[in-house]
Amino acid sequence: MIAQWKRELAWANGIPAWDPRHVALRTKIDKYEDAGYGACWLRNDRVAASVEQAICFYDAKRYRVIAWCIMPNHVHAIIEILAGWFLADIMHSWKSYSAHSANKILHRSGKFWFPEYFDRFIRNSEHLAIAVEYVENNPVKAGLVAAKEEWQWSSAWDRRLGPPPSRRHY
Repeated sequence: MIAQWKRELAWANGIPAWDPRHVALRTKIDKYEDAGYGACWLRNDRVAASVEQAICFYDAKRYRVIAWCIMPNHVHAIIEILAGWFLADIMHSWKSYSAHSANKILHRSGKFWFPEYFDRFIRNSEHLAIAVEYVENNPVKAGLVAAKEEWQWSSAWDRRLGPPPSRRHY
């Protein structure tokens, strides 16, 4: 589906985020994801927990986790990368660990994640606040819960009373 949309939009790798083709592709993907299409393996609590574990494992060691949300078919995360680490390496770590874990849980093999990921550079505190609100409100926008704090697989859930003992201590 994404490859088809890229062809339709005359997509070129490396185009900036503000390019209308990039915006159009992101809009199509967002609508597709929010409608619940595609494999929804992350609905499985054990799979979602393994993704959460991957995201939180190196918090404060390689990056600082600011916000995250695990949806049934995709994941959002906002992190501040610490000196000496690279986003590509962090994404590889998350995807590798969670794919192996998820495939084991689901008794399947093969590719689990799309190879690409979409990233944004946060420009200032206002942009950060907007991005955090977008990430944490994703389950509300998708009609999965009425309030962001109700979605178990997100930083909004964790912020309700602080992280539960089972979280962020992997």
